[in-house]
Amino acid sequence: MTREEHLEFCRRCMNRKFDAANGIVCSLTGKIAAFEQKCEFFVVDSSVVIPVNSETVLYAKELKSKLPAKMYEQLQQQQDLPKAIAAGVFVAILCSVVWAAIALWTTLISSGLAILLGVAVGLSMRHAGKGIDTSFAISGAVISLLGCLLGNFLAIIGFIAGENELGYFETLIGFDYSYLPDVMIETFAIIHLVFYFLAASFAFSISRKAVTEKDIKEMNGK
Repeated sequence: MTREEHLEFCRRCMNRKFDAANGIVCSLTGKIAAFEQKCEFFVVDSSVVIPVNSETVLYAKELKSKLPAKMYEQLQQQQDLPKAIAAGVFVAILCSVVWAAIALWTTLISSGLAILLGVAVGLSMRHAGKGIDTSFAISGAVISLLGCLLGNFLAIIGFIAGENELGYFETLIGFDYSYLPDVMIETFAIIHLVFYFLAASFAFSISRKAVTEKDIKEMNGK
């Protein structure tokens, strides 16, 4: 347990005392807390009310230390990574199509749409997968990056079709994909990296289930 996790108990304990050098220590041992999960000297001080920061989101490692083993296992059993990935891929493709449509309509490739794509992918994966493990966050980031690249590519196909007075699907099917790396590099700009990074970051942080300190208290019946 971390020092802050120990202090969550110590601040509510009758046996606490303040030490000028170490802060809150145990009045029985004279030392800072060093227990794991449960302190044998803990006596609750009912007069102390510790405010709960309901906005603090906790993830797998923190949840494991704060929840009873049975509750933590239940959260893990609810996870469905394949379902989350399927939802993320579907939303990424849908958003990339919308991205291309807007680009063709405005005649510009707006990298700002990458952020919306990342958020949409993250939310869909959180809702579908109910995951708490890091694998959900990593998957969300990867899918959002691929979605951004797909959105840019579909927009480029549209521009090529327009310049050559060809149909969109005709161009998509007839495109020589051996030139794809060259085309993507030629149309790439440094600003794209910024928006791609933001998209991946949003997806990474949103793709997992949000469990707050308040939720922990409720799960523990406190």
